[in-house]
Amino acid sequence: MKSYFLFGFIAIASVIKAQDIEVKEKRASFSTGTQPALVVTIYENTGDDVLSKWKSRLKDFKNEKVKESGGEVVGDNIVIKDWGNNPVDIYSKVEEDKSAKKVTLMVAVDLGGTYLTESEQKDKFRYMEKLMKEFAVKTTKEPIEDAVAAAQKALNKLQDDQKSLEKDNKSLKNDIEDYKSKISKAESDIKKNEGDQTRKKAEIEAQLKVLDGVKKKLELVK
Repeated sequence: MKSYFLFGFIAIASVIKAQDIEVKEKRASFSTGTQPALVVTIYENTGDDVLSKWKSRLKDFKNEKVKESGGEVVGDNIVIKDWGNNPVDIYSKVEEDKSAKKVTLMVAVDLGGTYLTESEQKDKFRYMEKLMKEFAVKTTKEPIEDAVAAAQKALNKLQDDQKSLEKDNKSLKNDIEDYKSKISKAESDIKKNEGDQTRKKAEIEAQLKVLDGVKKKLELVK
């Protein structure tokens, strides 16, 4: 299972390496109709997560309301300080490719009768482009960073297991050396014991003869 995780992480890394996160201008469909929009692809996420995080990001700006309805997030009267005090409405939708684990975020900005485009409002477009790119990069990195942390944790566990096995191996080898020493001593003790037994048997036989002689002397006394 750990091997599958490792291969899965390598696959994630190669996908991200092969993809540049870039914000483009396209036309997209919103509740207000088909409008000019800024579009960016976010990886390793779900549509619901991306929309929820983007909704939170819009709430960082002063606004009357940021709400979600029918898969569309609408930021009502959002004030972007760098643009002055004129509020704008921001419409956001996502398209999810579950098999590729990627999400396309589409954002249309109603400046008040006209929608944000690069050709007409270059500075404001660059601001939104930068905002969306930073969001996309951060949102893409988060699950990969989690995967890195999980992979590091798994590696640390494996390394700890390896150290434990090495310690056990050393202990077992020490036990073997200790057993060998004990066996060698036991073998030497056995030889000594066998020699002692031989000598003791000879002593016993000699003592039996002494005893037999004393008994015979006793028998002669009448």
